[in-house]
Amino acid sequence: MRKKRVLLLSEGFGAGHTQAAHALSDSLRLLSPEVQTRVLELGTFLHPTLAPWILTAYRKTLSTQPKLYGLMYRSQYKKSLNRFTRLALHRIFYAQAAEVIRQLRPDTIVCTHPFPSAVISRLKRSGLNVPLCTVITDYDAHGTWVSPEVNTYLVSTPNVKEKLLSRGVPSETVKVTGIPIHPNFWEQHNREELRSRFGLSPLPTVLVMGGGWGLVKDERFLQHLTSWRDRIQLVVCLGNNEKALAELAKDERFRHPNVRLLGFTKEIDKWMDVSDLLITKPGGMTCTEGLAKGIPMLFYKPIPGQEEENLQYFTQHGLGEPIKSAETVDHWFRLLTDKVFEMRNARAGLARKEGAYNPAQCSQAIMEVLAR
Repeated sequence: MRKKRVLLLSEGFGAGHTQAAHALSDSLRLLSPEVQTRVLELGTFLHPTLAPWILTAYRKTLSTQPKLYGLMYRSQYKKSLNRFTRLALHRIFYAQAAEVIRQLRPDTIVCTHPFPSAVISRLKRSGLNVPLCTVITDYDAHGTWVSPEVNTYLVSTPNVKEKLLSRGVPSETVKVTGIPIHPNFWEQHNREELRSRFGLSPLPTVLVMGGGWGLVKDERFLQHLTSWRDRIQLVVCLGNNEKALAELAKDERFRHPNVRLLGFTKEIDKWMDVSDLLITKPGGMTCTEGLAKGIPMLFYKPIPGQEEENLQYFTQHGLGEPIKSAETVDHWFRLLTDKVFEMRNARAGLARKEGAYNPAQCSQAIMEVLAR
């Protein structure tokens, strides 16, 4: 009997969308050996030369003109992609999507970004008969995610479901599953073994993420962070930002025994386990991973739009705090150095109480679609 095929489509507008797709892929295969998965960043797959230019322009806009991005986000907040945009995506950028689907013959298509979801929705209007699941990877529901051709929405919280219902989405098509994270984040590792393996000292450890989105360009912020380096161990993860990694490696402030610079790594789950505090941009995926690990979080300058909504959710539920000034950082670093209380366990318990830590529900919902 042929294995059930799940095609997971994303785009590279922020790493979280594709991370969610890979997390689902791995989780589905763990749930059932009878499921075959394929993850594609659709635009990059179809146009490997053009797509990087578009993604670079997008990142530059976010970094240099965040207010403009926020204005655009809010002005379209309650609207689906307009007819012209959907047509442009289909004709110009995704014209070959139908051929990809014909060749791969998926039994279900899962989209973790609104653009491929819009493309598949258009193909369904043209006769494609494949169930479409759309996974919203933030703690908000922008109008661009919404399309009547989506068969199932998988969302992070009941509040996001309510936002979809207010836009006319039928209740039976929306499931609250939490944001899918990689199975590795479901496990807890021995901190002392990891500390030894990573060559870390027994100091309080702070993990700093978000190097690809301007955080490492904030000179005053970096100066303040490194002023604590004799009392706090800093692990700065720069992801794929190789230029920033090279620049910081030459900076005397970061050439210190208690400062570790990381590039891209597949072991963020382990670095979270060995850390006492996470400083990050409030992206939906990273916040959910931190939530699963029960690590307290400080949020650095959210991008106007979905990151502001993510920050609001996590701060309202006592799961993180925005960095309003240098005093915010000092306060938390003093708590760490004074060992006032064990923050991780308190946050972990609250995380599970809030119900956002639902590691397998998203995959199980897709399995239900496959079984129909």
